[in-house]
Amino acid sequence: MGSAKRAMDGGQDEKVVLACLLHDISNACLIRTDHGYWGAQMIAPYVDEEVAWAVQYHQALRYFADPSVGYTYPESYHRFFGEDFVPPDYIRRDAEYARGHRWYMSARNVTLNDIYFFDDMGEMPDPEIFTDLIVPAFPPAQPGPRFRRITDRAYVADDDLAEQLSLSMCSCESRNTGPKALRP
Repeated sequence: MGSAKRAMDGGQDEKVVLACLLHDISNACLIRTDHGYWGAQMIAPYVDEEVAWAVQYHQALRYFADPSVGYTYPESYHRFFGEDFVPPDYIRRDAEYARGHRWYMSARNVTLNDIYFFDDMGEMPDPEIFTDLIVPAFPPAQPGPRFRRITDRAYVADDDLAEQLSLSMCSCESRNTGPKALRP
């Protein structure tokens, strides 16, 4: 949320703010390797194509400085990956492709506003400030045979749907049985 707040405070458009908000979403399923690619696949059915593209390509661009826009290689990457780290070929290829794309700055703005390994994170913003961005992209589920309303903003999926969601969203060793709470 800190990245999205930083983008919002910097006057970025709603697509960039939403991309900043969602760019690490696959990390919640413990998919850290290639999180931009996985995250883009998760959100693509729900958001504008440019938002998903920015999430996907921030993955590659984050490894490459762009002095023309003030992006430097994060110092924390030197500590985390090592001084001699060279990104794999597919990362270099995708970064090069992204540099020539019309939405380059959308993905680059995700890297510019990102908070790397919690450097300078500051106070966490109130999630409610992003409601106007999230609700149109992810409208509340409607009650029906597969959902049961439990509050005005939360629904519970029946066991069958919960199992499908669990398998498709994240491959975890242990899964609870029974209904899973879903939030809009």
